[in-house]
Amino acid sequence: MKEQKAILEAYDRADKTRRMALATVVRVRGSSYRSPGARMLITDDGTWTGSISGGCLEGDALRKARQVMTTNTPVAVSYDTSEESNQNLGISLGCNGIIDVLIEPVTCQHPHDPVTLFRNVVAEQQPVALATVFSNGSLQGEKMLIRSDGECIVRLSSAALNKKVSDDLVRCLETHRSETKAYLIGREIIEVFIEVIQPTVSLLIFGAGFDARPVCQLAKSLGWEVSVTDECVAHIAPLFFPNADKLSLCNREFVSRDFDITPYTACVLMSHNYAYDRDVLKKLLTTPTPYIGILGPRKRFDKMLNEYVLQGLTLTADDHQRIHSPIGLDIGAETPDEIALSIIAEIQSRFTGRPGGFLKDRPTPIHQRDDESDQVIKQVYREGWIGTRVNL
Repeated sequence: MKEQKAILEAYDRADKTRRMALATVVRVRGSSYRSPGARMLITDDGTWTGSISGGCLEGDALRKARQVMTTNTPVAVSYDTSEESNQNLGISLGCNGIIDVLIEPVTCQHPHDPVTLFRNVVAEQQPVALATVFSNGSLQGEKMLIRSDGECIVRLSSAALNKKVSDDLVRCLETHRSETKAYLIGREIIEVFIEVIQPTVSLLIFGAGFDARPVCQLAKSLGWEVSVTDECVAHIAPLFFPNADKLSLCNREFVSRDFDITPYTACVLMSHNYAYDRDVLKKLLTTPTPYIGILGPRKRFDKMLNEYVLQGLTLTADDHQRIHSPIGLDIGAETPDEIALSIIAEIQSRFTGRPGGFLKDRPTPIHQRDDESDQVIKQVYREGWIGTRVNL
């Protein structure tokens, strides 16, 4: 979501007399630096926001984008980085992957314009599923967008394709897995990139001490929405948290009233005040937050649990799953900045469903992949399958 927001901000700042295009990674076979869904806004003066690779494809994408801006017609480009020397790009890549990129003109008067759609996505503040047709043909660049409740915001012009893609978008929202699919409509095979776009993670920090400042700063660098609250008015000063989206003085009794805590809100308790953290935790247990981190030793949390038992409150297995005490990943953090890194990394791993271990020990690819796309495409042509998965 940070990249989408940056693209919107860049568009809003840009001189509207300039032509623009949006490049989107729609499929990856093998390895690549960026995954499907990575985007880059390009203007005709050669500037861009976002990225589709580690820097090796942007130059050629810029040249292709100029063509798109001139013709006002989308273009799908395939980059083969599996060769050590890529003659088309004139550079050595060796990334061992094939990357398909859709480059579209930005025309905000069009219902399928990508910038207009992202503005709708950001405004939703809930998960949405977006389908983008990227194979050549009359539907190239068309999109379908549905909300988490199944309501369709933008439809495809093909009724036959619309129904099939709609079903897959709903399933995509349930599984939270983006994918590329191929559909046989009449005698034409149509490839569609289907993705889930999650709302921005929001971070709510309870306790505005000096060690909360690097946590706020690092979270903001990731594009998260950050709120900081405390019961001590002396701690709540804009000078200490210049990047925070919200600073507030909130009594522990009114946490639920003063904050909109959603399934995309991470809560961190770091006030160094035992009674305050204990009482706030009790309030947070009634909210849908999936992550509650508590600064301090394990015995501090154990003491809270014992007091809860005396009050007749027993935590559920789900409560224990979302409470992290001691907070953070085990990276040997000592200083406030290192502890902030540990905390933010743990929150990131929680929201992405990853364990936070060493990537070198991961037995499967870092990113979600399926390298059977070429074979599947051939099988679609050969057997006329509909809705066959191409790759992730």
